[in-house]
Amino acid sequence: MRPLFSVVIISLAFLSCSQKRKSASEKIDRFSLVSRHNVTVNKFDSLGSLSVGNGSFAFSVDATGLQTFPEMYENGVCLGTQSEWGWHSFPNQGNYRLEETYQYFDVEGRKVSYAVQWNEPGRKRDAANYFRQNPHRLHLGNIGFELLKAGGQRVKPDAIEEIEQTLNLWEGVISSSFKIEQKKVEVQTTCHPSRDIIAVEVQSERIKNGLVGINLRFPYPTGNHTGGASDWQSPEKHQSAVISENNNSAVFEHNLDSTTYFVKLNWSGNAKIIQKEPHYFVLQPAGESEIFSFSAEYSPNNNFAEPLNFLQTKEVAASHWQEFWETGGAVDFSGTDDPRAEELERRTILSQYLTRIQCAGEFPPQETGLTFNSWYGKFHLEMHWWHGVHWALWNRSELLEKGLGYYSDIFEKAKKKAEIQGYKGVRWPKMTGPAGNDSPSGVGEFLIWQQPHIIYFAELVYREKPYRETLEKYAPLVFETAEFMADFARWNDENNRYILGPPLIPAQESLEKEKTYNPPFEVAYWHWGLSVAQKWRQRMNLPENEEWQKVIDGLPSFAQKDGLYLAAESAPDSYENEHYYSDHPMVLGAFGLLPETVPAERQIMENTFNYIAENWNWPRTWGWDYPMAAICAVRQGKPEEAVELLLKDVQKNSYLPNGHNYQDDRLRIYLPGNGGLLWAVAAMCTGFEGEENHNPGFPDDWKVQWENLDPPF
Repeated sequence: MRPLFSVVIISLAFLSCSQKRKSASEKIDRFSLVSRHNVTVNKFDSLGSLSVGNGSFAFSVDATGLQTFPEMYENGVCLGTQSEWGWHSFPNQGNYRLEETYQYFDVEGRKVSYAVQWNEPGRKRDAANYFRQNPHRLHLGNIGFELLKAGGQRVKPDAIEEIEQTLNLWEGVISSSFKIEQKKVEVQTTCHPSRDIIAVEVQSERIKNGLVGINLRFPYPTGNHTGGASDWQSPEKHQSAVISENNNSAVFEHNLDSTTYFVKLNWSGNAKIIQKEPHYFVLQPAGESEIFSFSAEYSPNNNFAEPLNFLQTKEVAASHWQEFWETGGAVDFSGTDDPRAEELERRTILSQYLTRIQCAGEFPPQETGLTFNSWYGKFHLEMHWWHGVHWALWNRSELLEKGLGYYSDIFEKAKKKAEIQGYKGVRWPKMTGPAGNDSPSGVGEFLIWQQPHIIYFAELVYREKPYRETLEKYAPLVFETAEFMADFARWNDENNRYILGPPLIPAQESLEKEKTYNPPFEVAYWHWGLSVAQKWRQRMNLPENEEWQKVIDGLPSFAQKDGLYLAAESAPDSYENEHYYSDHPMVLGAFGLLPETVPAERQIMENTFNYIAENWNWPRTWGWDYPMAAICAVRQGKPEEAVELLLKDVQKNSYLPNGHNYQDDRLRIYLPGNGGLLWAVAAMCTGFEGEENHNPGFPDDWKVQWENLDPPF
């Protein structure tokens, strides 16, 4: 008989800040570690834009240090100005209701509604399209240079020479220089760490000659699925105006249907605002100095705090970034001779920067962060795991917890959704916005693996803060989520066990919703999540929930065939049907993302891992699949395979010079990949709770130094 992985429900060993683990007594030189990965740019590159931000707001620039030539980047890494609060909906002129998108499925004798997309022309399809598209995230406007040649002609990109641009990660500032007609222009761009302010200083003798100005342009939204969200061809659909102005500041109001927001410019020295055309304004320095600085603050209301100049903003930003890099986790690969180590270190440092500026707000992030829209700018709650879990492992749990209030905010709406479908508890949405509304989908509405996430997040917070207050804060979310999970599982008399689905689409989205049941990752996650919810009851001196325990005890083992674990019990042809061995190889997640939860035969799990590593359709995977597969390798004691998978040479695992995880022409950046990489690197350093070996995820000849990391469950 083959040995079994034991059922392990982790009992947490809580670590105080003074007990955080590290690999060696010698302290890492964090300044050198970070600074050797400063990003440099020396040409216009549509995939090479750089960004500054604070986690709730971000501003992306081209090689000039501002958003001077956005059209060059529209099909690359767009020059976005985005925030958590900047949303818009087109008028609902058809008076559509979400209920019009419902499709009904038979579940235990009752009709269960799901908001879906419809292919046939007509009102159902129009309603589904409206609720998918709305609300959508706004591009808040372009701030770029107004550059002229000595003869008054407008400067085009090919007239800009000797570009030298650097993102200083330690200070959070982008320094740019370039020449026009042999005259240098030097620019510094930074962002305030807690206010939605960008601050810029420009130095050039061309300012004195009246050849450098700053333009501010407001677009109407496109409502497109993916892209820069900028419609410059519809000036009649919105209104922009200067509503107040004095010698050194001006406030702009932008009205788009029922949405209004404001931008306040503050500047040093004499300058004037000129409106060139609708939605197009120029801040023109008087030409009294070769140095000109300004700041721009964005706000949903006309209530601005005390203005800050460039030097003040730069100073507070530098202090913020120094604190960020000096606290939390750090991993130094410089002692390793393997050339792959340098690239892994680069990806690790840049992923920390990008997730901090794009994914550290009060809402779950969208997959393209605050750079440009994907899925209309909405966030996907199943992806919140990849955006958020790494914060806890890198000892920045406050950034994870910052985004968890969203679940309380939409709690009643999630409870109503479960009620409409005939379930107990709360059913969390998939593709959604700030209000927690559903977005009709033939795939997303049938996913369930986002449901236990809040239990996972809450358990991470409790590990960091094992107090009664933590339990009381998150217990309603944990318990009501568990109520839904237990109720969603259906008892099957024929085989004497519970089943999950149908209708269900697992995390491996290539399986059909109408017939899929018992995918292994979801079975494992249900087991783990319900077991942790029981543990929360125990911590709060509450009795065990008998219904939850019935489901825990009655969930099946992973389905297998020919010595391999299947993508679902309902898919015996998992490795014969090419359609099934693409997308996310989630069977590895059952022993990668999660600890040993459901009993599994070690040899079959190893066979499955080896088969997938060798035969999976890796070009049709996604950026977080490689970290997931790598950690499955680590859990099996395969460090070389873990490194190979984490750095697998395939397009969707490529990382641009600016650190972004490139997927394809549509998703030019993909932040779940960055978050997944950080989670995997931490686990490869620390091992898992109860694992005593250091660096179990790296070959013996890799010398990896790390500090202030915590292991995953």
